[in-house]
Amino acid sequence: MTLIMIAAFCILMMLAVPVGYALIIAAGIAVLFNGYIPLSIVAQQVYDQTQSFPMLALPFFMLAGTLMLGGELGRQLLELASKAMQRWRGGPLSTTVVSSVVFGGVSGSAVANASALGSVLIPWQKKHGYPPALCAANNATSSVIDVLIPPSIPMILYALVSGVSVGDLFIAGILPGLMMAASFIFVCWYVSVRRRYPTGNARLPRRELALLAIKSLPAILLPILIILLLRFGFATPTEVAVLSVVYSLFLSLLFYRDLTWKRFCNNVVEAGVGTGVVMLVIMGSAAVGWVLTFDQAPQQMADWVASNISNPIAIILMMNIIMLIVGMPLDMPPAILLLGPIFVPLADAIGLDRVQLGLMMVINLGIGLYTPPIGTTLFISSSIAKSPLGETTRELVPFFAMAMLLLMAVSFVPALTVY
Repeated sequence: MTLIMIAAFCILMMLAVPVGYALIIAAGIAVLFNGYIPLSIVAQQVYDQTQSFPMLALPFFMLAGTLMLGGELGRQLLELASKAMQRWRGGPLSTTVVSSVVFGGVSGSAVANASALGSVLIPWQKKHGYPPALCAANNATSSVIDVLIPPSIPMILYALVSGVSVGDLFIAGILPGLMMAASFIFVCWYVSVRRRYPTGNARLPRRELALLAIKSLPAILLPILIILLLRFGFATPTEVAVLSVVYSLFLSLLFYRDLTWKRFCNNVVEAGVGTGVVMLVIMGSAAVGWVLTFDQAPQQMADWVASNISNPIAIILMMNIIMLIVGMPLDMPPAILLLGPIFVPLADAIGLDRVQLGLMMVINLGIGLYTPPIGTTLFISSSIAKSPLGETTRELVPFFAMAMLLLMAVSFVPALTVY
């Protein structure tokens, strides 16, 4: 059944069928070809996957992100990042990187980050004399930092299929996220020096910078509060997500006082649509996962690899290559839900920590978001910058190289993620 399902899924993807529908249809075709299993099993698996209390964390984290980024708070965060970096060489470019770190603690979605930051920062960077292709490449790559800084939607999905604690994943993602940000800031500085782009404005007075930091402090505190609540067991991930919404409403209503009924309704609809898209993929992945489990495909693959490839380093390299290839055509949620059940037994067989595997998977598939042929953040950023895709891809090279170095470090240095 597995081979039939994979073939059907590939054909449906080539026909441009949405991923969620393609997963469900492919699983249904595989069950029909079996002939002994009722087709209703697909519907049962699709339904059962939605009956999970931890899944409630997804819509609430999305709603918290839209509430905080849609008003004055989002503007304050953006202004803080731009003012803090303005005096450095390549400062306008580095603003995108710093903003991705700050916004990553709020939105948890790389695609949302690329759209929100790109629409504001790319036109501003172009006015400072930076090429559209470079601005687009910087935005496409920096937005992926979002999936490493908690709260991260992809990490929640990986926790769902691997049984790893969400809190452990969130904590493990902080250091790699900051390392990726530092490496991208270095690229922005190096490119600006090499091409002799102008330096930024004069240093911002400390008092003004401190005032901006105070205004932005409530949003900056959110990821810290999330980590503390999860780390010390005060609340479950779902409860933390609900508290994040309450926190966002409190800030918008009483601190910034910019929440209107119309904006609230728009934020709810936006979060609802985003949740619906992810949930459809999760439901389809549940049916596909059942077929894989029924055929014992993950365990068979783990046994085959363990018996034919004895070197753990070679196995980890193979896993990285597969994830990079899969991440090119597939978005992160379906890729995580499909690869997770396959790679977790393999990681257990070679002694690779599941948290470390989770970070490897998130970074790999994050790189796929800006890798052709179907790089979501790449297309979004190129469209905003009005830059040809080929030019943007060429400007990606130094950012891509830094991301690959970080991926190798995370893959082979457990201390970066397991602590």
